[in-house]
Formats: sequence, C-alpha cells, structure tokens
Amino acid sequence: MQKTALVPYARLPRAHHDGHVLTSTVDVFGAAHWLLADHAPQPGDDLPPFDALVVSVDPYGNVELTELSAVRARWPHLDRLPDGGFVVAASRVRRYEDANQVQIFDALGRETSSFSVGDAIEHLLVDESGHIWVGHFDENPIGIRRWSATGRLAWTSDDAAIPGLFDCYALNVSGTTAWACTYTDFPLVEIRPDRLDRPVRVWANHVRGANAVAVHGERVAFYGGYGEERDRLAHGELTEAPVEPTDVGLLTGPDGLAPGRRRAVARGSRIYVQPEPFTAWCVFDLNN
Repeated sequence: MQKTALVPYARLPRAHHDGHVLTSTVDVFGAAHWLLADHAPQPGDDLPPFDALVVSVDPYGNVELTELSAVRARWPHLDRLPDGGFVVAASRVRRYEDANQVQIFDALGRETSSFSVGDAIEHLLVDESGHIWVGHFDENPIGIRRWSATGRLAWTSDDAAIPGLFDCYALNVSGTTAWACTYTDFPLVEIRPDRLDRPVRVWANHVRGANAVAVHGERVAFYGGYGEERDRLAHGELTEAPVEPTDVGLLTGPDGLAPGRRRAVARGSRIYVQPEPFTAWCVFDLNN
C-alpha cells in the first residue's frame, strides 16, 4: 500500500517542554498554538480556575507568549481569534458550569466574556471572520453550529438536511467555509453560511469513519478510519456523483512510521497531525 509521509511543520520551543500540554491547534492563518499548564488534570479533580500559557509559533517560526488568567476548562479546546485573542472551551459541561463553558480572552490574556455552546464538543475551529465553529459528538447530537465571539448563534445545522447527523467526525474550517463528515451516513458536507442561494451542499460518500478531511478545488482527501484503517489516506473527486475513493494509502509520520496516538486539525487543503507527546505538528497538503 502506498505511503505518504507527513512533513514537519511547527515545534513547541524546547524551553516550554516542562509544561503540560492541555491542548494544541493550528489556526486559520497557519499559526500553531499550545495551551500549557503546570500539571495535568487528574480524573475526579475539581480544579479551581488556573493560569495557563499559550505558546504560539507562526508559519515563519516566530514565537509569541500569552498568559491567560483564570482558565476554567479541565479538558479544553483552543483557537485564536483574528484580533489576537483566544477562545478556550470545555469539551464537557457539568451542569453548574454551563454558562461559563466558553471563555473569550483578549490579546493580553484577560477574559472578556463567557457563554455556552452545548455539551460534548468534538471540534472547535475559528474562521477568518472570527466566528467559532463547533461540531458535537453523539452524547449531545446537536450537530454543527457557528457562533459569534460574543455568543450569538450565527448558523445551525438543524434545518440543513444533513443526513444522519449524530456525531461530527470531521470538521475543516478555512476562510469562512466549513467542510464536515458526520456519523452515521458520513456525507461530505460543504457549508457556506454567507451564501444565500445554496449555503449547504451534500455529497454521498463511501469513505467511512474519517476524522479529518482536506479539500482543494475538486479534490478531496479523507484521513483516518476504524480499526486497521486508522492511518488511511483516501483520495476522491468532487462531481455530481457520490464520492468514491480513487486512491487509498497510508499517511505516516516523517520517519515513515505510523503516528500512533495523535491530534488532527484540518484547514482547507491541509491536514495537520500532532503525534504524542504533542510537541510538534506535521502537515499533509492536498495542494502539493
């Protein structure tokens, strides 16, 4: 089976390797961010608000540090806002924390607002306009929503006729467009909320279980799957017909080995992959 090797992209500076990586992401402009704490949260811990550090590395290798005050999320999602601030959200919501689930921080690390987007966050990605896209997993099957940075619901999949939307397996946000694959039917969905004539397009899709998707022009690539297909990379074409895999191989680390436990973030034509111990990002680009 053909193998495609990831390319090294961004690395957490060694000076910060003593911090615990709570989460990490790559934003819509290509900068990588790590959210660091002094230690890892333990199961059953009822943590008070804590200070955290965001280490950012832009595509040119420049490093920026932002201290966030009074972070509340034990198992957080992170992304950067276009104004230089950050959004931090708890993936799970305990009843008494619901109103404070999402925290918005300014560029100086001060909390400016908080609101709730619903329990069971699988993906959280900010677009170029500063809207926050949230995809939920099946313990709270409310689908996909787009929020303003002030907590206003700007778009919802409720009436979008997306078949079998119980779990947002894959979400890709680039520009102001989102792409998704959802359980149970795994359609490929294009969402353009600002397009009045056809905001949602749906393709039936025969690639099952992918947890990241990249799109470039009429080409698409699906990463991941069930069981032995965990590292599968399947290519397809966007036509009027259902998406059929045209080429199936494996996506490996730069060393040719399987990445193992990892995070994946999809942005446009790119899939960023971060293997454990989560200190370095690699990239696959469908446009190359």
